[in-house]
Amino acid sequence: MSTRETYPTDLTDKQWHIIAPLLPEPYMGRPRKYSQREMLNAIFYLTRTGCSWRMLPHDLPSWKAGYAYFRKLQQLNLWQQVNDELREEVRVAFGREPHPSTLVADSQSVKTTEKGGHVASMVANG
Repeated sequence: MSTRETYPTDLTDKQWHIIAPLLPEPYMGRPRKYSQREMLNAIFYLTRTGCSWRMLPHDLPSWKAGYAYFRKLQQLNLWQQVNDELREEVRVAFGREPHPSTLVADSQSVKTTEKGGHVASMVANG
């Protein structure tokens, strides 16, 4: 665990225990400068605050390391896996099946013509 002051965006122990098994195994080579948890803390800080990579606070991993780790996890499709895992956990906590069984399509969001608005109604009414 880090010795720095925590940010509201830092992972809780419970969150970490859900996400940690999804992360890629460390590979042989140079030892990590930052823990995976601390890398995620930097990424979550950035996404929550909206700051740029170069504006990460100095007590978080460097922006270059954070960005490289973010891209690596993006290429591994980890963000989708984390979202799926958390969604399933929330559904189960509310007494529901882990996977949704129904799909609702909103007809207002389905595009019906190439042209919309007044032009489409004028063409339809001839």
